[in-house]
Amino acid sequence: MVLTVHHLGRSQSERIVWLCEELGLDYQLKVYDRSPLLAPPELKKLHPLETAPIITDGDVTLAESGAIMEYILVKYGEGKLVVGPEERNYADYLYWLHFANGTLQLSVSRNMFLRMAQLPAENQVMGAAVSRREHAIGLINDRLKDNEWLAGKEFTAADIMTVVSLTTMRLFIPYSLEPYTNVIAYLKRVGAREGYQRAMAKGDPGLAPVLGAEAPKSLM
Repeated sequence: MVLTVHHLGRSQSERIVWLCEELGLDYQLKVYDRSPLLAPPELKKLHPLETAPIITDGDVTLAESGAIMEYILVKYGEGKLVVGPEERNYADYLYWLHFANGTLQLSVSRNMFLRMAQLPAENQVMGAAVSRREHAIGLINDRLKDNEWLAGKEFTAADIMTVVSLTTMRLFIPYSLEPYTNVIAYLKRVGAREGYQRAMAKGDPGLAPVLGAEAPKSLM
């Protein structure tokens, strides 16, 4: 059975498409359109979580970005895109790998839902949420001051987990990256990677990757 990636357009599941492209895996990609904002019924029925990403691999059906990332890296990665415990930057790799969903994407999602609730910018809760998002991106910006990639000199799965929150997710909660010069330079390096280019072309054809500093036009 071929590994199948079930990808919802313009979503966090681009991470898994990108991972497979960077690893050069033989996989099948099924792309689903939003209906109108969330996942369509045919994707929801694949897993009780009812959201992308989802993979099927033989008799395995798995959801959650982090779990899928680890599954593919361990089963098919052959040691690529990871940092082992014997390496000095192992803790850095683990930190940024989990910072992606534990802090960064959480802060972006919180902003998105509060915006959907139409809270005014001067609302105290909205202000706190924006501050947390800015703090998270600021930490990434600081990290990239002296490091080409989040784990250090080498591109890893930590970068694959992180980038979507700085790019595609901004279509739902537009914000500028102009204060974060190191992040802007980082995204330029990301955009030059052939694996990223292939993943975006396959998973979101017609979408120009959101790699610039300016706030993109909202999809909502």
